[in-house]
Amino acid sequence: MTTGLIPGGQPPDPRPTGSLPQQRREPVGPAAQHVENRSRSSVITARAAASFEPVGRSVASARSFVRDTLQGWGFADIVDDAVVLTSELVTNAVVHAGTSADVLCLRSDDGVRIEVADRYPEREIPLQATAISMGSPDREGGRGLQLCAALAGRWGVEYIPTHKTVWFQLDLPARAVGTRTAGPALPSDLLPLADGRVRVAVIQIDRTGHITAWNEDAEELFGYPAEQVTGKPLTDLAAWPHTPGTSTGIAEALRLSRWEGSYGIRTATGRVTPVYASHLRVRDTGGEPSTVCLLVRDHERAVLQTPLRGPASDTSTGAEGQSTDPFEVFIGSPAPDDLDGLLQRTVERARDMLDGDSAFLLLATDDETELEVRASTGLPSARQRFARVPVEAGPGRYGSARMPAVHDDLTAVHGAVPLLNGTGMRSVVTVPLKVEGRLTGSLGVAAEAPARYSNEEALRLQFAADRIALAVESARLGELERLRRGSLSFLVEASDLLAGTLDRDQTLALMAQMTVPTLATWCAVYTIADQASEPYLSYVLHEDEELIDGIKSLLSKVPPPDPVPTPGARVWTTPGEVAHQAALRTSMRSLGLSGSPTRQVTPGIGPTLATASAVGGETVVLPLVARNRVIGMLTLGKPTDEHFRQEILELAEDLSRRAALALDNARLYSERTAISQSLQRSLLPPELPEIDGVEVEVIYRAAGEGNEVGGDFYDVFPIRDGAYGFAIGDVCGTGPNAAAVTGLARHALRLLAREGLSGPMVLERLNSAILDEGARSRFLTLLYGEMRPQEDGSAELKVVCAGHPLPLRLRQDGSVEPAAEPQPLLGVIEDLELYEQTVTLDPGDVLLCVTDGVTERREGARMLGDDGLADVLTTCTGLTAGAVAARIMRAVERFASDAPSDDMAILAMRVPGLQKD
Repeated sequence: MTTGLIPGGQPPDPRPTGSLPQQRREPVGPAAQHVENRSRSSVITARAAASFEPVGRSVASARSFVRDTLQGWGFADIVDDAVVLTSELVTNAVVHAGTSADVLCLRSDDGVRIEVADRYPEREIPLQATAISMGSPDREGGRGLQLCAALAGRWGVEYIPTHKTVWFQLDLPARAVGTRTAGPALPSDLLPLADGRVRVAVIQIDRTGHITAWNEDAEELFGYPAEQVTGKPLTDLAAWPHTPGTSTGIAEALRLSRWEGSYGIRTATGRVTPVYASHLRVRDTGGEPSTVCLLVRDHERAVLQTPLRGPASDTSTGAEGQSTDPFEVFIGSPAPDDLDGLLQRTVERARDMLDGDSAFLLLATDDETELEVRASTGLPSARQRFARVPVEAGPGRYGSARMPAVHDDLTAVHGAVPLLNGTGMRSVVTVPLKVEGRLTGSLGVAAEAPARYSNEEALRLQFAADRIALAVESARLGELERLRRGSLSFLVEASDLLAGTLDRDQTLALMAQMTVPTLATWCAVYTIADQASEPYLSYVLHEDEELIDGIKSLLSKVPPPDPVPTPGARVWTTPGEVAHQAALRTSMRSLGLSGSPTRQVTPGIGPTLATASAVGGETVVLPLVARNRVIGMLTLGKPTDEHFRQEILELAEDLSRRAALALDNARLYSERTAISQSLQRSLLPPELPEIDGVEVEVIYRAAGEGNEVGGDFYDVFPIRDGAYGFAIGDVCGTGPNAAAVTGLARHALRLLAREGLSGPMVLERLNSAILDEGARSRFLTLLYGEMRPQEDGSAELKVVCAGHPLPLRLRQDGSVEPAAEPQPLLGVIEDLELYEQTVTLDPGDVLLCVTDGVTERREGARMLGDDGLADVLTTCTGLTAGAVAARIMRAVERFASDAPSDDMAILAMRVPGLQKD
């Protein structure tokens, strides 16, 4: 892959120009709105280009290139759409068209244009007057243009003699303008009055209501130096105007996300100065909340006061010309542009409107059977967020979230509102959120005192809920669409990663790494070897590596989840319960307290508090089903009191199906590999025998990945007292078919030699056995000999060379000569006339036997050959048999840079020199 990045400027067109004009393919009819003629009128501010080879892995590389480029440009909002479209178009180029793909990313002020070009332009160019048929969306290929039409703002196809280019443009989402409100130019005498210099007191309050910062203007306005008030509660200085009929005080106002209004500050002189204040709730990088208060003198409120919006054409207008749009009145202006912000603002305003102690908002699932907590205030939000409760909690009107309900005392009707169990809330009013008659959510306000609400408050809350329901549903659908597009991109990349390996352990690691932290805080993978086996804990991962061992220890001591094949996620409470009980017992023991929890914890479990917190949230189990069999379980977990979103569980279910098939494929491949390796090892001879007076060394290399035995073979074995047989041969071809003949030849040699037959007779009978194989027979070159060490320190060899490369004899003086004569190979003709030759190895001599994979080693037009092998052997004088074989192998490997394509065997035998006194 080649890439280039040129920031700024107008880039040249990277495609070659030809004599033929460009022809654009543009849809007509209904699809025309998605396409416009490609132009370069926009100013290009950055350009990134890359080329990808016509191989399958290029698709994943192209996705990574586009993702990294757009994220580097700060366009995270459109990354997922761009990645999905690029993936489809590059797949068309490198897989279906079979050519390389050129990807070009162009950044402009209004969006991003991505072009994918291939070198297969010989396609039919449609006439402009004919409508384009996109084909069936269910077919395997050809969905690239359909996706462009669905996701891109503009797209098109261009043809030139050497290239075909498909391009699409994604526009940046509309962003809020910088100006919030603006007023008309007024005469100077109509401007707000301020006494000289306007001073703005800036005070920062921590979560407990104590002052942490006090600026110079605050000192000037109120007379207190910073060191005198820092650390004191603001309530000691504020003269709060309690509004009749409400219980909101300064402490409550400081906890609101925003607040604006008037109150008084007691100055150092004892007088109360009226001020106008604007409060903003913020948090630091560590998550610690605080409130920033801006205060001016009350008559200078124009400095801080948010101007009211003017009347709009589609809103009603009150007597004073102010907007009375119910949605704007309830939510405030401007409304938050994200779903979470809108929901949080809603519950805060609902709580304040009914003077409640807490409020909550739940959104309905697609099937309207459950409600999911999405925002709350005054409740332990970490515990409640994404928790789910049924829509129909009980019989009757008050048991359904589809109707408004008022409960005067929850203690009298236990479980009427499951969300409030254990929170101390006594009275509650809930109303449904509906869009076009369909339930989309539920809004509730609760108080700690009983009998706080009546039907009048329910009507007020229902009126507000009706005004915000459509905005909430629109924001929810937008969030859901973004999540689904991100899920599609996630699953595409996950499928590529899982399909890229057949190693079981690596597949398990990929499953966990794709899950954490994208879908869950921690995960565990259980595997099942067969139907009679129990689930086995195979892999554990947590986003904090220090917690992995603790979780693994905990899960290894508790019974695994049941391997239920039913699809979908099911809750598994055992890890959280056991961790909680074990941590509680450990804490009590550390405090020296007697007693223990009522539930007995399995001995040996000692998780720390951190481990108990890590697994204390919701834990779900998804079955891994492949080929109609449960092969394992994927367990996902959240930390203490957290729940999973329904959309995340659906995405996890899709991932589990892909992961299960990948894991089963890896299992099958591992089993087949183990069987193959076991069979191949059975074809190799056992350990070499120890021969008195002769050194023997063998080096064997089988060609091909995963092959341990090929068409080459060797053997050294005892025949009878003092005599040993040796052989080195080469079966035509490589791989399993050649290895089958290898096994036949090696075992037949041993059997025939031990029958007392001479070398020629052994090879003649082996030739007949090979010919008897019929169509499976293969011709065979073979060097066979019998060796007998002599009392004078030499060794006598009787050798038959049947079509094999001749053995070479190295003498002590460095000379090299062939040690046998060539004879016909085996497996070709029936009547062979072979003879044996006698060779005597003197002390210090070496006999080198190789297969043709050594002598035919090539580098381009060069070949090592017999002469090259002899030249290397002349440098081995005085070396041991092992050193000779190793030097020959190094010379063969260095002769060419490519990996060997043929099997190789080297057999070296050396008679040691005589020892001198």
